[in-house]
Amino acid sequence: MDDSHETRSPLKAKALRNPGQWCEERRKQIFEQKLETPLLLFVGMVALTVAEFTRLYLKAPPQPFLYLAMTFGFLAFALVRMRKYLPEMRNLALAAEGEKAVGQFLERLRAEGYEILHDVPANGFNVDHAIVGPAGIFTIETKTWRKPRSGNARISFDGETLLVNGKRPHRDPIVQARAQASWLANEVEAGTGRRFAVRPVVLFPGWWIDSAEGAHRDVWVLEPKALPKFLENEGSTMEPEAVRLVAYHLSRYIRTFAPGV
Repeated sequence: MDDSHETRSPLKAKALRNPGQWCEERRKQIFEQKLETPLLLFVGMVALTVAEFTRLYLKAPPQPFLYLAMTFGFLAFALVRMRKYLPEMRNLALAAEGEKAVGQFLERLRAEGYEILHDVPANGFNVDHAIVGPAGIFTIETKTWRKPRSGNARISFDGETLLVNGKRPHRDPIVQARAQASWLANEVEAGTGRRFAVRPVVLFPGWWIDSAEGAHRDVWVLEPKALPKFLENEGSTMEPEAVRLVAYHLSRYIRTFAPGV
């Protein structure tokens, strides 16, 4: 018996988000909106072409070459779409794996009194991870970039400029990280009425990081394994009550977030 109109869900709020969830949602969106239709059309035309050639074999009046032309047309459509969107989907898959790995690593910080929030959504972007604890509030931007097959795999950072094997990246992660930290600080202030400093952190799993002296004044650029030591060196600057207040607000924000609002 379906009594869905007489009952309601026992869940009072949406679940918190998982590491890499935005990347996975974006991959699904690309497939459903950009790739699914041309692939289905191509498969359909293959079926029709096979049917027509079967009719030809059975000496029924066939039109196989018309269907063959249509099949190649839909195949071309599918190939153009795949060439355009498959690289992004592969990058999103790698990014999601990196965020999951970093998220699992960050979970260890709970034993040190930190609250960990993953995939914090905002309008038009997301924060991969936010951590709140004794050393303060931090936004974590994970960059799972492919390394060269041979030779150096080094990130250098002087406090302002980040170079990948001596070259500037296409998109500057330092600008992105600072913008995310500023947004989170404003969001926390709007929800708690208190202003807290938020430090941006950029993590590069698997890369060697060369940092100039004094480079980590306001932005940390690290390999994930170095983060716990940096947090430890910060000492305890945030009271447990403040940690609970900020973590509660952010978890409530994530659960109730609606795009465009």
